[in-house]
Amino acid sequence: MSRMTPSEMAAQLGQGLLSFPVTHFDAEHRFVEGKYREHCGWMLQRKLSGLFAAGGTGEFFSLTPAEVETVVKAAVAETAGKIPVIAGCGYGTAIAVDLAKSAERAGADGVLLLPQYLTNATQDGLAAHIEAVCKATKLGVIVYNRDNGVINEDTLEKLCDRNPNLVGFKDGVGDLELMMRVYARMGDRLTYIGGLPTAETFALPYLEMGVTTYSSAIFNFLPEWALEFYDAVRARDRAKVMAGLRDFVLPYIALRNRGRGYAVSIVKAGMTAIGRPAGPVRTPLTDLTDGEMAELKALIARVQPDAPRLAANG
Repeated sequence: MSRMTPSEMAAQLGQGLLSFPVTHFDAEHRFVEGKYREHCGWMLQRKLSGLFAAGGTGEFFSLTPAEVETVVKAAVAETAGKIPVIAGCGYGTAIAVDLAKSAERAGADGVLLLPQYLTNATQDGLAAHIEAVCKATKLGVIVYNRDNGVINEDTLEKLCDRNPNLVGFKDGVGDLELMMRVYARMGDRLTYIGGLPTAETFALPYLEMGVTTYSSAIFNFLPEWALEFYDAVRARDRAKVMAGLRDFVLPYIALRNRGRGYAVSIVKAGMTAIGRPAGPVRTPLTDLTDGEMAELKALIARVQPDAPRLAANG
């Protein structure tokens, strides 16, 4: 059972960096709860405002609904009320409703509603889908605006009027005009989360539009670097932000763009690079090649040479 109201959860998320842990698998692609919990505990030694269990970086799309609930329970147990736990939620409306209910059973504080599976839909259809999830749970709901699940400011406003537990808006579109229209319309009614792949790239311009936090996949393997970068963003230290982009983020993105699905694969590769392996990605994703792994290790060493030692002693 959640320890906080939807509005309390959303307010806390907006105060700092958000962690999206990978989901640990063994060689047969089975969930390894002990290693997953240990990784969550390792991350919790740093300053975080929220943990998203079985999210996109956690391969939500490759987990069964039962596995999602298992992963969320593990995250809730490990965080022990220190920070909010937000559970992944998605697919068609019926499955999404069931996942929202299972998140509540598992003790999560909110759900992140990812786009529906496969189909495109009208604004009315998307609104009905989102509202069904909101009505199915007392937890706070964060809608992830991206791909085939993009709502506009008119739809969002109507949903917020009818559903007080719709408290967050995560942007994965990158349409600055749409983001500004949403923020101008909704203001402080929502907490805004940056959700574009490698969100650090967009963090500084998005801050000017009220997006005070973002999902950092990099935090999985470079937590100190990720926190320093976030602090520079919040301080509007443009020189430090640009240095971080040049030295790490942009080369990292270039490597990520080598293969489809690498946005997740490269994070698990980063875990291996610092000596904290989380196992392979599940198909249809593929892992980085040996050559790409070597490039990633060199890139990590360039910005944080002691990352393996810190990981071992964390």
